[in-house]
Amino acid sequence: MSTTQWWTELKSITLHVEGERPRLWPHGASAEYVRARTELVAAEAELRDRIEAVAALRRALPPGAPLGEYTFTEGPVDLAADGPQRPVTLEELFAGHDHLVLYHLMLHPEDTAACAACSMFVDGLNGVERHLARRTGFAVMAPAPLPAVRAWARTRGWSRVRLVSAAGTTFLDDLGVAGSRGALFPAFSVHTRHGDGVRHVTTAPADFPDGSMRGMDLMSPVWNVFDLLPSGRGDGDPDNTYPLTPSAR
Repeated sequence: MSTTQWWTELKSITLHVEGERPRLWPHGASAEYVRARTELVAAEAELRDRIEAVAALRRALPPGAPLGEYTFTEGPVDLAADGPQRPVTLEELFAGHDHLVLYHLMLHPEDTAACAACSMFVDGLNGVERHLARRTGFAVMAPAPLPAVRAWARTRGWSRVRLVSAAGTTFLDDLGVAGSRGALFPAFSVHTRHGDGVRHVTTAPADFPDGSMRGMDLMSPVWNVFDLLPSGRGDGDPDNTYPLTPSAR
């Protein structure tokens, strides 16, 4: 079934009644609840419109800085093996697309474990890689040696995302996602390629320039689902000790 036909084959869609919408509360909701939820709907729509406006500003950015030639290292598709290793250029990471999204994983060359928050983000990205690959090149990049990157990926089950080591390059420093003493900043970076080579489009770090957080939150379902809870997202941080097996039922 082609992607242009699936919605014509599903009863869950073909049985829709024109103009019918899901209810936002069950029968028995109080008038106080209905008023408050109606106000919340308006606020949610306003937020949606603001997100769309910001996305339009992002798309309207002028051409970014040209990037030089960089060669990274990657391994085989099979995550179980570390080799053979092979060089891969920045342009090759586009994988035939005009755009490239990189997630900059905080895995330092002297560490054996990555940042827990970064790992949470890549857990989600690994799950949606097949969707991302339809529109853009995508890779997870770290400055740690490739065997360390792949070893950490195995502990997380990242069998789908493209894993790249930037060890031995100045790419992270040139891009600005590495600190002056070698610290790493979690970030997404977006790049495009034209006839004149590869250019930077935008970098979206976890923190805003004023030091406030939530700069990447829209890219993770975890925080957004927690925000639906009456208790909110809470004060807890992600943890690398979560089991890979499904939670108890």
